Amino acid sequence: MKTAVGFPFPQGCTVEGQTANFSVAVPEGQTCELIIYKKGDRASAFSQEMPYSDVAGNLHFLSVVLEQPEDYEYCYKIGGKIVPDPYGKAFSGREHWSVSKGKEKRKLRTRIVTDTFDWEKSQFPHLKKEDVIAYSLHVRGFTKHSSSGVAHKGTFDGVTEKLPYLQKLGINQIHLMPVYEFDENQRHVNYWGYGKAYFFAPKASYAAGDPVNEMKSLVRQMHLAGIEVILEMPFTEGTTFSLILDCLRYWVMQYHVDGFIVNPYICNPDELAKDPVLAKSKILKKEDGFQNVMRRFLKGDEGMIRDVICQLKNQDTQLYNYIASHNGFTLCDVVSYDGKHNEANGENNLDGPDYNYSWNCGAEGNSRKKAVNELRKNQIFNAFFLLLFAQGMPCILSGDEFMNTQKGNNNAYCQDNLISWLDWNQLSRQEELYTFVCRLIALRKACMKQIAKKSEDTMGRSGIPQISYHGEDAWQMPAGRASRQLGVFYHEESTEKDFYIAYNMHWLSHSFALPSLPKGMEWVCIAGTKEGVLDEKEAVPVKDKKVQLEERTIKVFVGRQAKE
Repeated sequence: MKTAVGFPFPQGCTVEGQTANFSVAVPEGQTCELIIYKKGDRASAFSQEMPYSDVAGNLHFLSVVLEQPEDYEYCYKIGGKIVPDPYGKAFSGREHWSVSKGKEKRKLRTRIVTDTFDWEKSQFPHLKKEDVIAYSLHVRGFTKHSSSGVAHKGTFDGVTEKLPYLQKLGINQIHLMPVYEFDENQRHVNYWGYGKAYFFAPKASYAAGDPVNEMKSLVRQMHLAGIEVILEMPFTEGTTFSLILDCLRYWVMQYHVDGFIVNPYICNPDELAKDPVLAKSKILKKEDGFQNVMRRFLKGDEGMIRDVICQLKNQDTQLYNYIASHNGFTLCDVVSYDGKHNEANGENNLDGPDYNYSWNCGAEGNSRKKAVNELRKNQIFNAFFLLLFAQGMPCILSGDEFMNTQKGNNNAYCQDNLISWLDWNQLSRQEELYTFVCRLIALRKACMKQIAKKSEDTMGRSGIPQISYHGEDAWQMPAGRASRQLGVFYHEESTEKDFYIAYNMHWLSHSFALPSLPKGMEWVCIAGTKEGVLDEKEAVPVKDKKVQLEERTIKVFVGRQAKE
């Protein structure tokens, strides 16, 4: 094989025609040998020590001419140890999930990747934050269950096959848990994918065929449907900022992903956003403030009103709202368990968060009591109201729309089984909830133009603020710590389309006095915990100055021209 000196940047393997350039950082004082293999061969086809130059620091680099570069794999021998490329773009040896650790280590090689993918007419959706309805999922767990109904279970293609489902639900952004090449073979199965990994490469065992093209196909098909793709990229402590930048740039430029969820303790989102390649990407971070406040409000804790107001109006562009996530209870389990049940993890139920701010509604776990199940359904409806009618970007945990349960496990990091795989049989069992969520998402989209970006500090010509907060009496903020009632008035002066949302999280019914509307206008109830989402014909005009809300219910009102 012909060789040349090559070039130090970019790191990893870069192919131009039949020339493959290799560049890798090597510890000071150590040598590096490039070893190239023909795909499937045990013996190497080529090996040579890689030169370096003082002007490139510790980078060693070499170019090699290969007739068909994609037919080859490679490793480096650094300090006497054969290792894959830390900047590797794809790997062989991990095509099958959970192969024995020793066997996998011997076989792991870096594939040479060429870019021939056809993106067709797909484009970055560039959604405004107020338009986003996000959905968090685990690529394997989303379709691995036998009930998923897809041809390629537990894969990127499996997620793509569920595209019509996501569209019907109203989702326009998906959050993918780690899809890079991680090692699941730990003391316990590393199902979630956190820890040391090869961050540039899509996970081979998440693909029915070629992981590179399959992951790109997933993004392409999502983009053609107007759905953004956000990757969770937590990285590990000690990862250099230069590698993080190189990695995120690569996923944007080569995979067209729309953004990332990063760990702010590992890398600063503000610094990432300054990078010109990432300038249009969504750089997000995960915080549980919204979840904890809304769960406490949902179960009726006292003294929550001011915190609830803060979370309802929070429009931090780096945050997204969620009320359940993979790192904790599912929404079904939030209303079904008082305590965690992680015995299956093999850690004597000592792992996972102890404070879940959950309430089992009167029975721990599965129950046959009609009153308990009705209350749980009621609370789940309320939870979706709280999530979807806050001003921030909502993110739904996959399966919450049909009461997916993990049987009280709030730390399913090692559960590659029925505990964490979505049971799609639940969809037909919980059709009422699923339909409600679909309609509530549609209602949020219709209302967001009136609700988004409004501020209590902005006054209209009439002297009414864009947002105001009320108690049981209009224009009177709840004063008592024991209050569990809140009214939020979204005023739109230009279109005269006002919204009022009444929240009663008390276990007793309460009446709410609605703010007065201009002459000729009337309040109409368009959605509620008990009523569901109503169409225009079903909408109920408010005839009295006060409306009664049953215990633990929420109602949404809109102002409209009064009918004769």
